Amino acid sequence: MFRTLKHVAVSFIILIAVWQTAVTVSRVNPALFPSPHNVVSAFLELCSTGLRGSTSNKNLFGHIGVSMVRFFLGYLIAAVSGVIFGLVLGIFPKIFAYINPILQMIRPIAPIAWLPFIVLWFGIGDLPAVIIIFIAGFFPVLLSTVAAVKHVDATYLKVAQNFGISRGKSLVKIIFPAVFPQIMNSLHLALGTSWIFLVSGEMVGAQSGLGFLVMDAKNCIRSDALLAVMITIGVIGFLLDTAMNSLEKWVRSRFGLGVTANAGKA
Repeated sequence: MFRTLKHVAVSFIILIAVWQTAVTVSRVNPALFPSPHNVVSAFLELCSTGLRGSTSNKNLFGHIGVSMVRFFLGYLIAAVSGVIFGLVLGIFPKIFAYINPILQMIRPIAPIAWLPFIVLWFGIGDLPAVIIIFIAGFFPVLLSTVAAVKHVDATYLKVAQNFGISRGKSLVKIIFPAVFPQIMNSLHLALGTSWIFLVSGEMVGAQSGLGFLVMDAKNCIRSDALLAVMITIGVIGFLLDTAMNSLEKWVRSRFGLGVTANAGKA
């Protein structure tokens, strides 16, 4: 833990040093390329009073709170539904063969491309951002789970069948533990894409949140505030990924998930 914190601290110190050096050497107008000091000042302004000239009266913490509620709602729905449907479709490959072409046609469409329809159907507010997050996270989890189920060692399933274990119990007791590592990988991927598209969705379909604040800072011609918000988005994304790693380790140690898959490879 200490070593990880040390690496993070050193990385940020190097980044800030390079940033300040670039500002000093280039002598670019601070309005176009703000210094770390200016960005910190803008960050403190955002935290205390909010952005001057903004159309919203929320400060940075208010916008973060709104974004986090939208994110967790959309992401959890995508994760749970993606895993459940992925497990079910994985054990019914004949049904998946008919559904897969439709999924492969819809999956490449960027979630943000759905935004005009979503705004027309549901209006501006929380729901469009939640739906965008759901679309961004659902397909990676679903397809990765289906692929993982297909590659479960058939020996375990045959043994379960010989002992008369139902397909439902096999799904919970054998298949899910075996594919847990792959599911966690897909959840990691979905976490990043969902966070990215949350910001994108809020840029157009919301009146609050970090994505909205990015556009608000741009409209106010405040590059220092814009960078402060961007850094905030990146730090939160980093913290979310770190939390996901910790959750995966805890679940592995608590419930022993993934042991079956590792045993099969031994």
